[in-house]
Amino acid sequence: MKAFEKNIRKVEPYVPGEQPQRKVIKLNTNENPYPPAPGVAKALKGMETDRLRLYPDPAATPLVEELARFYQVQPDQVFVGVGSDDVLSMCFLTFFNSKKPLLFPDVTYSFYKVWAKLYRIPYECQELDEDFHIVKEDYYKENGGVIFPNPNAPTAIYEELDVVEDIIAHNQDVIVIVDEAYIDFAGRSALELIDKYENLLVVQTFSKARSMAGMRIGYAIGNPVLIQYLNDAKYSFNSYTMNQTSLACGVEAVKDVRYFEEGIQKIIRTREWAKEELEKLGFKCLESQANFIFAMHPEYDAKEMFEALKANDIYVRYWGSKRIKQYMRITIGTREEMEALFAFLRKYMNK
Repeated sequence: MKAFEKNIRKVEPYVPGEQPQRKVIKLNTNENPYPPAPGVAKALKGMETDRLRLYPDPAATPLVEELARFYQVQPDQVFVGVGSDDVLSMCFLTFFNSKKPLLFPDVTYSFYKVWAKLYRIPYECQELDEDFHIVKEDYYKENGGVIFPNPNAPTAIYEELDVVEDIIAHNQDVIVIVDEAYIDFAGRSALELIDKYENLLVVQTFSKARSMAGMRIGYAIGNPVLIQYLNDAKYSFNSYTMNQTSLACGVEAVKDVRYFEEGIQKIIRTREWAKEELEKLGFKCLESQANFIFAMHPEYDAKEMFEALKANDIYVRYWGSKRIKQYMRITIGTREEMEALFAFLRKYMNK
């Protein structure tokens, strides 16, 4: 080791899903298979390139105000960032500074461990039960903060709002973050609780239900005091996080409520049909409330199946880590993409 390496912050990075640069059936990163709202295309065409020489609004005012209108909250309750990953990373930096451990599930979004290690935050993973549900009592103990996704990733399991509230109610001396990247495909949101609990932050994204993973927009909603702390940290890190194109397109995506709701229902219908088709082939699927299905087959090795799919240009997600090494995560694509997946699986299984 070189002498200068002793002072370098080293961390094992998050490994994102593969992004092949050729045409494939891409069911590996939970993107929406349908285009964004029509207003987004109009916003792009209407962009004045001369404005790109100017810095964007550091407060992201148009988007903050549109989100506030949509969710019926005040603008000072909304924080936006470059995808929910950026928002969550800023939350880790801002709120989790205790010597007590941060708590999150053992099977969950793997970026949590990366941020904890990057920012030198002690943490403890709480085991999900045998059905991959959160054990709420595990979060009653003393801690330095709590974060969990709902629905969870990669399991797709949704915890009812009373479970979520129970965890928040037992942790009112620390910040609790509910990561709701997939909530639009599930049940009630913890946003119903933000006026009741001052320590609650709810984080969501444009990458799933709003079909804008490539635009990188995420947001947090909560107590104005917490939002102010987030903004203070953001302005100390990077004042201009949201570019002008993202702001303009994001506003149009939020405005088109009908398109948003119809797209969600289309994916949910395809998800329920796909789950039935997988079960006909002998797969065991967890109860999905997201835009993906977490499935395993008792007679086939998940890694071998994953590799076979990939060799045929069908990309799904596989981890091979403890507890989930026989599971694959399958994003819900278009009906045609899912039909192609099932055609390959039937051939693979000789069915």
